[in-house]
Amino acid sequence: MIDTRVLTGAALDAALDDVARLRIAVFRDWPYLYDGSVDYEREYLQTYRDSPGAVLVGAFDGARLVGAATGTPMEDHAAEFAAPFAAVPVPMERIFYCAESVLLPEYRGQGIGHRFFDAREGHARALGRSHVAFCSVVRPGHHPLKPSIYRSNDAFWEKRGYRQLPGIMAEFSWRDLGEAAESKKPLQFWMRDLAA
Repeated sequence: MIDTRVLTGAALDAALDDVARLRIAVFRDWPYLYDGSVDYEREYLQTYRDSPGAVLVGAFDGARLVGAATGTPMEDHAAEFAAPFAAVPVPMERIFYCAESVLLPEYRGQGIGHRFFDAREGHARALGRSHVAFCSVVRPGHHPLKPSIYRSNDAFWEKRGYRQLPGIMAEFSWRDLGEAAESKKPLQFWMRDLAA
């Protein structure tokens, strides 16, 4: 039985090195193809140390962290989000941002993804947020590294009430596997109204 726990404050901070290792391992796969580094992770994960509204939902097999899902109030996350969300009729201060959701392959298909979203949406409600958003990387369908057996998470997200926000995109830079330097990647935003 995998235990999922909500971590905030000092407990969240103590788990971030394990989250970094999970991100590097899981995001190597399609569609992220992330060639991660500890230095990049330390800089990226600082957001969760700095935001008093941040949450980490950990999936534990005994004492071992095997999955993690994070989130922060939208205004505490990346500055790259401000411009795209200027076109959204919901103020950023009403939106909670669900960032990564990473789970080792051998633990998938057990409902942990639902538990991750349930806990983050509950945290968002406790903070008085009315909407939850996240973004997913967009890759061309003909990309040479796309696995033939790949199945997107779109149906899972739609069943949970999330919808794509047409034209609301962000760009983030990271180094893909096989790249010498970072390059920008487009990410599509999805959102749901917690009251719907």
